[in-house]
Amino acid sequence: MAAQVEIEDQASVTNLDNGEIFDSLSDDADSSSFSKTDSLILLGEGNPEHDVIKTCLLSGMGVVSSDTTIVTIRKNSSEGITTRAKFLSFRIFTDAVARKHGGDANVKYGWYAGSKPEIQSIISYGFSNRDVGKFENDGCSHGIGIHLVPSKCSLLAASATEPDEEGLRYLLLCRLILGKPELIISGSKQSYPSSAEFDSGVDDLHNPRNYVIWSCNMNSFILPSYIVSFRSPRLRVSRGGFAARPSSPWVSFAALMSMLSKSMDPSRMNLIIRTYDDFRKRKIRRDQLVRKMREVAGDNLLAEIIKNHRDKNKIKN
Repeated sequence: MAAQVEIEDQASVTNLDNGEIFDSLSDDADSSSFSKTDSLILLGEGNPEHDVIKTCLLSGMGVVSSDTTIVTIRKNSSEGITTRAKFLSFRIFTDAVARKHGGDANVKYGWYAGSKPEIQSIISYGFSNRDVGKFENDGCSHGIGIHLVPSKCSLLAASATEPDEEGLRYLLLCRLILGKPELIISGSKQSYPSSAEFDSGVDDLHNPRNYVIWSCNMNSFILPSYIVSFRSPRLRVSRGGFAARPSSPWVSFAALMSMLSKSMDPSRMNLIIRTYDDFRKRKIRRDQLVRKMREVAGDNLLAEIIKNHRDKNKIKN
């Protein structure tokens, strides 16, 4: 298995944070390759940034890397007044935290999982309270804030994604200001630094697998940088947290909701929709959603829908 790649070690990407990305803020910057009204730039194969990010994601996917396909990588550019302000704000806070800690702001890359609409919202408007705690597992929170995972731990992030109707999953790669992190124990309800000495939280000071940026700093210490869409058919997560191939027919929740709406009366469907919305907001766990679906829709209908979905996919393939 290939060694996990840490993006921080790749100069082709990290040198952008030393000024290159901000050079495009000048009026004579070359923007002929994309529209001035679109802050996202599609990076193609062979582009240094594309290749580093692709290698990083796949190297951290473990046993499912061979069946994982990168579809697109888009870069959040500094075009437009609002996005320029966000880039400049991140640099100002980076400099401030660096001065606080003797010249090192401890800036890292981290993955954030979300649906396409959720990530588009973050790119357009920033993080909100509904994004807090996305990487909490079964209530074992390492603090209340925006949870991201290190760039080399892409499997952890990918495991929190939900494929859409086309089988696409989405990850947001962000630049993070960690400053001086403090250890946050599992189950902690801490929501801000314990003292002025600290700036962020981690689950392990020496080998973190969970970064926590407090809500008060979520739009100052996080810079959304790249959107990655990918397919990974084998990506399933057991209760132990390891990816495995499912032993039974499988369909995404989004596709299942669409098919259920064609077979159920509005009152029961609305109940499932409300429960699914709670799941997407991380108010309930996956097993609670499944239990409610089985209770409202019934096992027979669910089994029939999943079987039909599997049969259609076989025909397509």
